[in-house]
Amino acid sequence: MKKTLIVAGFAALMGTSAMADGIGVSMALFDDNFLTVLRNGIQSYADANGVAVQIEDAQNDVAKQLDQINNFIASGVTAIIVNPVDTSATQAMSDAAAAAGVPLVYVNRQPINVDTLPDNQAFVASNEVDSGTLETIEVCAQLKAAGKDNANVYVMMGELSNQAAVQRTADIHDVMAAGTCAVTLNIIDEQTANWSRDQAQSLMTNWLSTGTAFDGVIANNDEMAIGAIQAMKAAGIDMASVVVGGVDATQDALAAMQAGDLDVTVFQDAAGQGSGAVDAAVKLSKGEAVDQKVYIPFQLVTAANVADYLAKN
Repeated sequence: MKKTLIVAGFAALMGTSAMADGIGVSMALFDDNFLTVLRNGIQSYADANGVAVQIEDAQNDVAKQLDQINNFIASGVTAIIVNPVDTSATQAMSDAAAAAGVPLVYVNRQPINVDTLPDNQAFVASNEVDSGTLETIEVCAQLKAAGKDNANVYVMMGELSNQAAVQRTADIHDVMAAGTCAVTLNIIDEQTANWSRDQAQSLMTNWLSTGTAFDGVIANNDEMAIGAIQAMKAAGIDMASVVVGGVDATQDALAAMQAGDLDVTVFQDAAGQGSGAVDAAVKLSKGEAVDQKVYIPFQLVTAANVADYLAKN
C-alpha cells in the first residue's frame, strides 16, 4: 500500500532558500559497480535540475554512515538521501532525521522500518520480490530448454545484513515452493559471497573442488555471477553447459551475456532510482506530497533482448 505524505509547514519553516544548503547523500559504498551507477544517477539528475548534493562514502561502515547523517543534520541540509549499509540499522537514522525535522529518503535498499517511516521520510527502490522471482523463473525455463527435468544449482547470496539479499534468496525458494519452476530444482548449497566478484570466484572454486555435478548458478547479483563464471572458465567448464543468473544488468554483466557466459540478469534501473530519490527529497523539503514507497520496475534481460539494455546503465 502506498501512503501519501503531507509534510505540513516545512517549506514555510525553511523560507525561500529551501534548497540553498542542498541534499546530503550517504552511499553505502562507492567501490561497487551498481552503486556507482546509482550515485551517478543521483548526481546527474541533481545537476540537471539545479540541486546541490553532497555525496559521502560510508565505506560499508554502519557507525560511519550514522555519523554522516548526524553531520548532515548539523550542517543544515534541507534533506538527506541514504543508501543503507545495513538495512536492519535504519531505525536510528530515521529517528535522528525525524528529531531534527529533516526529510530523509532511503534509496535502493529497503529499511527495516519501511512500514513505520515518519511522514517526512520515503523509500525509492525496486520491488525485490520481482527481482529474484524473474531471475529464477527464467533460469528454470532455460534449464528446461536445455533438456533438464531435474536440475542441481548453487545459490550465491549477497550480504546477509541486506534486505535485498534476503529477499532475492527467498524468491528462489518461493518459486520452487509455488511450482512455477519449469524443472525440479535442487539446491546443492547456498552461501554468501557478500555481493563481491572476488569472493564469488573463491566460493565457486571451492564448490568446484568437491566434484559435485551441477547445472547452474543463481546469484543475488551480477558481480557474484561474474565471479562464478570466472572460476568456472578457469576450471575449463564449457559455459554452454550451465545456466548462470544474476541481477542488476550492469555493463560488465551485459558484456558477459553477449559473450555467451551469463544467461540471465534482471535490469534494476539505478539511474531511475537515483533520480526518483532526488525528486522525492526535493519535494519533501518543499512540503509537497509524495508517495512513501516508490517502486521502479525490474525488467528481465536475456540474450534475446540484451541489445536493448546496453545504453541504459
